[in-house]
Amino acid sequence: MKIERWIPIIVVVIVALVVLSGALYVVDQTQQVVITQFGEPIGKPITQPGLHFKTPFIQKVNYFDKRIQEWDGKPTQVPTKDKKYIWIDTTARWKIVDALKFLQTTGSTRVILARLDDIIDSATRNQITSHLLYELVRSSNREFIQSELGAEMAMIRETEEEEAEVKYGREKITQAILKEASQVAPQYGIRLVDVRIKRINYVEDVRRKVYSRMISERKRIAERYRSEGEGERAKIEGMREKKLQEITSEAYKKAREIEGKADAEATKIYAQAYNKDPEFYSFLKTLETYQKTLDKETWLILGSDGEFYKYLESLSGK
Repeated sequence: MKIERWIPIIVVVIVALVVLSGALYVVDQTQQVVITQFGEPIGKPITQPGLHFKTPFIQKVNYFDKRIQEWDGKPTQVPTKDKKYIWIDTTARWKIVDALKFLQTTGSTRVILARLDDIIDSATRNQITSHLLYELVRSSNREFIQSELGAEMAMIRETEEEEAEVKYGREKITQAILKEASQVAPQYGIRLVDVRIKRINYVEDVRRKVYSRMISERKRIAERYRSEGEGERAKIEGMREKKLQEITSEAYKKAREIEGKADAEATKIYAQAYNKDPEFYSFLKTLETYQKTLDKETWLILGSDGEFYKYLESLSGK
């Protein structure tokens, strides 16, 4: 009997818990909620985080993200104003600002991403076809330095607009794409936060030509560097040769001056020695001549009256 008395109470508690669980829902800080009843929205979107109530069983909670979300498009082939076919790859960031309108127009992220494909691709195509390629690959009139010459520079040279003035540039064109696409986005309850061009590239049949231009450009730069290096080398070698000649000339001059002073000093000494005793000086000079001209393998035939023989004759006479 006691157990039978508790059964209705337990059933009531279980039903109350089920009803209560169906009436309560939690909204996270990153979420916003739209309540629908039999498929129709009820009231305004709930954006405040916390615990909320709804009518159980007949009302449904539809959660939507409040954070900025990503859209990444596929590369699209588009002709520029100057008829250059390029692949344009864009990306964007968006967020749901009107959850009720978002639910009524799309209802899911998958659907809105497909709509963004059409919206952003259309705006991108309109802007790309209205501008020259030169405007798309540059953002200012700043001159390129040598280290920056690459694919982007080759694309610019391909346009044959190197001297043209950049009036718009990639940044302003990107802003124009964002502005045009943002005019359509609000009707789906979303706002486009940003649009960016990730990459610009040529179609395959033109890309080979661009790479050929890049190779030619690099070769031209290399040849210029080599020419400058050869000129610098010739300049350094010329300076070295000039300096060497100056040093050699100066050394030769100093050597001649030293030799001249030495010869003058020697002549002075010889003159002084000759003046003191001319006969003895003549004798010494003759002996030096004997030493330089005569050795054990030299034969000298002289007459008895020869001047060269006089000291030898006087020696043999003694």
